[in-house]
Amino acid sequence: MTTDLEEVLNDIRACRACAGVLPHTPRPVVRVFPQTRLLICGQAPGRRVHESGLPFTDPSGDRLRDWMGVDYETFYADHRIGVAAQAFCYPGTAPKGGDYPPPPRCAELWRPQLMDALPRMELTLLVGSYAQTWALQGRTKRNMTETVRAWREYAPEVLVLPHPSWRNTAWLRKNPWFEAEVVPYLKERVRGILA
Repeated sequence: MTTDLEEVLNDIRACRACAGVLPHTPRPVVRVFPQTRLLICGQAPGRRVHESGLPFTDPSGDRLRDWMGVDYETFYADHRIGVAAQAFCYPGTAPKGGDYPPPPRCAELWRPQLMDALPRMELTLLVGSYAQTWALQGRTKRNMTETVRAWREYAPEVLVLPHPSWRNTAWLRKNPWFEAEVVPYLKERVRGILA
């Protein structure tokens, strides 16, 4: 039996399982709908997303939308596109910069229920190594580069992507095959889902 999506979302938004562990008040950010057919699963919201409550409202979101071939308005207005990271709350900033890794507790608590409540899913984008490690359960390669290079093994239901952060600009320059092979496939799949 399919779980009721609205009930799951209400429970997620009320979750305070990490209260006292996070350096701030938990603010779960998840954006999915009964119509969602394409799910973007990153690692966790960043500081800007924590403040806005809207996923990918930062430069990494601009790059992701470019990879997908959709504009800002479509990304947020079309309910066939959903965003649910591995952890729904911003994990805080690490002392040496960048964000802390997503706490596994969140995915353990909520991922199975949420996925069960999204029966129309056609494609999940696993953005970054944390999302890939969790979702692929031992089917990842030696590192994120090798996992993304093996993207055809996971398609067509799953597409593995590097994180679109500016921190990965050097990675993109070093791995031009990603934008030559994976991005055109992603754009084609997104066009098909939104057609």
